[in-house]
Amino acid sequence: MVRQERALRTRRLILEAAASVFDEFGYEGATIGEVVARAGVTRGAVYFHFASKRDLAQGVVDEQFAQDGVPERACKLQEFVDTGMVIAHLMPRDPLLSAGARLSLGQDVFEDLGGGAIPGWIGRLEALLVAAGERGELLPHVVPADTAWLVTAAWAGVQIQSQRLTGRADLEQRVSSLFRHLMPSVAVPGVLGSLRMGPDRGAQVMAEVAAAREVKPVDEGVAAA
Repeated sequence: MVRQERALRTRRLILEAAASVFDEFGYEGATIGEVVARAGVTRGAVYFHFASKRDLAQGVVDEQFAQDGVPERACKLQEFVDTGMVIAHLMPRDPLLSAGARLSLGQDVFEDLGGGAIPGWIGRLEALLVAAGERGELLPHVVPADTAWLVTAAWAGVQIQSQRLTGRADLEQRVSSLFRHLMPSVAVPGVLGSLRMGPDRGAQVMAEVAAAREVKPVDEGVAAA
């Protein structure tokens, strides 16, 4: 068990180092040697977990889906918005997300990684929209697959433009504006009026997630007693 935990920590350390390297240099410019130097591990340790640079890049892309997700909501369109706002909040702060975006959108690696994280995000948003439709939250014309594709593309475009113009300093504000423009074409009026789409929404959700993490061990301890 101790060995397994150590291996997981090492793998995470390698992924974080790789994310910083890919984010800085792109896929073509990144080297395993630079990852080794930043992670402070041996080259053998890197190759134990990842057989190649491509596998390492895929690991960085996949890791964003392994992290704590947005809390489930009774209103699936709120969960839909929260997903976009949380990523907007975290991307300037989390190298794994930032590198995942560069690897997914960079022309030097897009085909090699099969679209990177993009298909995963489209699928996640489509599932939320399907659930929203089952709850009567969608306008009649909304096709979940089409809307998920469009919102993912629009979000990616906003992220690219925000990065180039402000270094993502205004990303939360811009993504909030994106949702305020798009959701009237998606949500029924009764749901639209209740959606929280402000620029600080991502920070609010992450504070909720952090509070839940702190409470959980206490609850488990009480239950065990």
